[in-house]
Amino acid sequence: MEHRIVVLGAGYTGAVVAGRLAKRLHRADVAITLVNPEPDFVERVRLHQLAAGQDLRPRPFEEMFAGTGVELRLARVTAVDADAKTVTLAAPAGARGAQPETELGYDTLVYALGSGWHDGGVRGAAEHAHEVSSRPGARRLRDRLAALEAGGSVTVVGGGLTGLEAATEFAEARPDLDVHLAARGVLGDWLSEKGRAHLRGVVDGLGITVHEHASVEAVEADRITTEDGRTVPADVTVWTTGFAVHPIARATTLEHTDNGQIVVDSTMRSVSHPDVYAVGDAAMAMGPGDKPLRMSCASGIPMAWQAADALAARLTGAEVPGIGIRYAQQCISLGRTNGLIQFVTADDRAVERALTGRTAARYKEMICKGAAWSVANPTLGLPTRRRRVAHQETPDRARTAAAA
Repeated sequence: MEHRIVVLGAGYTGAVVAGRLAKRLHRADVAITLVNPEPDFVERVRLHQLAAGQDLRPRPFEEMFAGTGVELRLARVTAVDADAKTVTLAAPAGARGAQPETELGYDTLVYALGSGWHDGGVRGAAEHAHEVSSRPGARRLRDRLAALEAGGSVTVVGGGLTGLEAATEFAEARPDLDVHLAARGVLGDWLSEKGRAHLRGVVDGLGITVHEHASVEAVEADRITTEDGRTVPADVTVWTTGFAVHPIARATTLEHTDNGQIVVDSTMRSVSHPDVYAVGDAAMAMGPGDKPLRMSCASGIPMAWQAADALAARLTGAEVPGIGIRYAQQCISLGRTNGLIQFVTADDRAVERALTGRTAARYKEMICKGAAWSVANPTLGLPTRRRRVAHQETPDRARTAAAA
């Protein structure tokens, strides 16, 4: 009897899990279905580049998983029933015509639905701010920036990695704009002294106005207001203060944290439902120093390796491996020709050592290309299997599924 593995989400973590499982479970009695609403892979770590007007290379899943036996189901996930072991799917956004929801059963589920932007409940943020955590959001921001005339103001809210990359990318691509960065604390306060000094030099060189200790209280169409009463001009506001996990898990019986992350053990297996694994931003796993792994690609890909290898081992009766997940560096692009590689301890605390400038930019680019390559070549060296054709949820498909 076929063991049905369903992977929800085809970002970095979901795509890596599906490919790694296909490589380790190259058997006729295992079926792997990858559910995603879009037909191609999105390099989320480059979305600030897309927003700045750069083109990103298309990476269709149909090509990436050709011959692997992985079936791509183009659909949105609307519900998960962890007790009945089913997921409910709907047509992707923008699909034509009324299309019914369908149910997909599984024997093992890998939950990799990730996260999106989070407005923090700040007044006006949802109505007036742009985000760069999704491709549609980055495209909307790209169009808005393209329409902005010289002298217009762009304010990036959030002084973390995403905010730094967005602000420097926009300032480099559009030197005719007035770019601001609003940080809750001191600019780069988590970096080493060397890292902070380099960051400050780059920001000043690009003409970015930094507003420190600036907790935003409200966003309006042309400005932001901080809690201490300061106003910052913003023809365009870009919100990068944090991420919210996909809400589906909150409505399930899976044990989850207050913010909706599924609680997993060291093998990325749900602590409440052993037939469910969770990876990436959707999972709460402990890392070095007994600290939760942070939401990042640096955490997500090793989590995907661990989940896939543990699941494959359990299905084949092999010893379950343990992958030590630890941090080595934080990679920050500061435009296309500058960067900062901040080396860190295993539990993600900055050390004094850092790479800067063009060398760091090349290093970051190598990391980004390597991550995309690993997703685009999930089963390199794997013998060809019969191809499972990708499809969208359609009425005919729903009737077929119901009949089965």
